[in-house]
Amino acid sequence: MKKFTSLLLASAMVLSLSACGGSGTSSGTGDSQAATDSATTAETGTAETGSSLDDLIAAAQAEGELIVYGSCEEEYLAVACENFEKLYGIDVQYQRLSTGEVQSKIEEENGNPSADVWFGGTTDPYNVCAAEGLLMPYEAQNASHLMSDAYRDADGNWYGIYKGILGFMVNKDELERMGLEAPKDWPDLLKPEYQGLIWTSNYNTAGTAKLVVNTMIQKYGHDEGIQYLVDLDKNVQVYTKSGSGPSKNVGTGECVIGIGFLHDGITQIVDNGYGNIELIIPSSGTSYEIGATAIFKGAQHENAAKLWIEYALSPDCVNLAQDNGSYQFLVIDNAKQPEIASEFGLDPENVMDYDFEDAKQNTTTYVEEVMNALGGGDDRFETE
Repeated sequence: MKKFTSLLLASAMVLSLSACGGSGTSSGTGDSQAATDSATTAETGTAETGSSLDDLIAAAQAEGELIVYGSCEEEYLAVACENFEKLYGIDVQYQRLSTGEVQSKIEEENGNPSADVWFGGTTDPYNVCAAEGLLMPYEAQNASHLMSDAYRDADGNWYGIYKGILGFMVNKDELERMGLEAPKDWPDLLKPEYQGLIWTSNYNTAGTAKLVVNTMIQKYGHDEGIQYLVDLDKNVQVYTKSGSGPSKNVGTGECVIGIGFLHDGITQIVDNGYGNIELIIPSSGTSYEIGATAIFKGAQHENAAKLWIEYALSPDCVNLAQDNGSYQFLVIDNAKQPEIASEFGLDPENVMDYDFEDAKQNTTTYVEEVMNALGGGDDRFETE
């Protein structure tokens, strides 16, 4: 009876949906097939977890609402929220913020968060929030599909949903016009001929930039890594607020060399038609992000938040990425990998052994040290 009641509730609520809130965009088709699909998922639970999630689904539907801060690209965020809404009949409000912005916001709110869950973005800021006790541990059933324990926090504070490779994106036409070769490795970025040509992201606001800080310190040592970033600064034209910012300006030539995640470059090539972009994996090795999802401690809609975690760890959610401009490698064993990423020569295993524990303990300190070494930053550091 409980399962049948949950089924009817999901179907009825789905038929009444017309939009997904927040920053956003239209959601819900309202047609009979959407209702049928939604009811089926409500009956069976999120992707392959079975009827054991029925109680959680019913409790989440009783709460009726979920608020999401998303640090992935907005197109993927929007469709992920819309699909959750269609599947479970739960109203979803969402806002797209960089990981650094979410971290700052949650730290300020200190246990009384204005959102329930965090979706997407690299784990370094997640780890800072976990260390500060601002995330709620949850032992997700769908975590059994993770390909490795490396793709989750040991205490259940966050779970990985994708993996992205850090590298360079260059405008081939502009480099040819200037008579310059493309950089092949990290030290190449320090060459004087690249002065004013490089874009990267703001160490204070972007999780991508925090990963760059940790990568340089882990590759070269503490003092040498910070000195590398000081030397790199001489060639940087813009520090974008978001980690994907450089990739969005390479195709136009405004940015000639961008540092960021290579799947963002694929989006610009495949979805936006910028065939003048070349993707480069640093020859001496690079690091990778684990894009994550988590529940904020003190979440007002705790059951809906837990259901979101189960959903985020299912094909229902992650398979939407590659059809919505996000080409990261997926980290659950029942998802469909984006073939396009491999076609561009990206290998999710060809990365350095990134020390997530060191990043968890020291990211905040390292960022402060870098910014102090840079004199606190200037008007190149975008925050809006």
